[in-house]
Amino acid sequence: MRDFSIKSTITYKVYRYIILLIEEFVSTIGNIVIYGRELFRLFFKLEFDWKSIVEQCARFGVSSLPITLSIVGMTSVIVAMQVAGEMVKQGAGNYVGLLVAMLIVREAGVIMSGFAIIFMIGSSMASEIATMRVTEQIDAIIVSKVNPIRYLFVPRVVSGVLMMPPVMIVASLVGIISGGVAAHLASGLSYRAYFESVWSGLYMKDMNVAILKSVVFGFTIALISCVCGYTAEGGARGVGIATTKAVVWSFVAIVLWDLLFSIVFFF
Repeated sequence: MRDFSIKSTITYKVYRYIILLIEEFVSTIGNIVIYGRELFRLFFKLEFDWKSIVEQCARFGVSSLPITLSIVGMTSVIVAMQVAGEMVKQGAGNYVGLLVAMLIVREAGVIMSGFAIIFMIGSSMASEIATMRVTEQIDAIIVSKVNPIRYLFVPRVVSGVLMMPPVMIVASLVGIISGGVAAHLASGLSYRAYFESVWSGLYMKDMNVAILKSVVFGFTIALISCVCGYTAEGGARGVGIATTKAVVWSFVAIVLWDLLFSIVFFF
């Protein structure tokens, strides 16, 4: 009776919830490390199915492009509209393009592209693989003596690494152009002054770091989505949990990566 009363208290329930969160955290990290190691082994052995990679690249890049361009473009428009008018009034109109370009290239372009790809592609990957897991299709693959990591993970992760940089570059270009249009409409700033400001403050280091960051983001999103889907269990409810976990973990991972990149390259 005493044991039952302890377990029924709010303190005990909060304690158990925290313990479960810690266990889930450690388990997820362990799965990412284990399957990531196997993935790298296959990378070095060059065991690629190029047809599957091309299919996943089309899915990763083309399918995510409209929403990515919309998010990055609207972010740039909002920022430009907010700052252009005040900066022109203060005589700092020549710095509007520099500000927008730095924001888009260093942060917003790659971060917003990552968020869009998590929404569109990462969740889709996780739910697809999770469905295969709970319907025992992955067990059938294993029985057929096909390596499920090579068959399911490699094409998706390679496509993330290959397609995230082009998506980021196109989105950043659209963001800078959209910012110029918004700045002109909001403050009357000339396009020439805007783009001269862009080129005067945009360095190759910024582009190189953004490309490297996009490669890491693409790899991370694809790997986490695949791992969360692959370890799903429990039927339809498990598919939903795996998809949610993939989205949340991908968000957390790219924010932490972004913090690390900022410390290493810009601190």
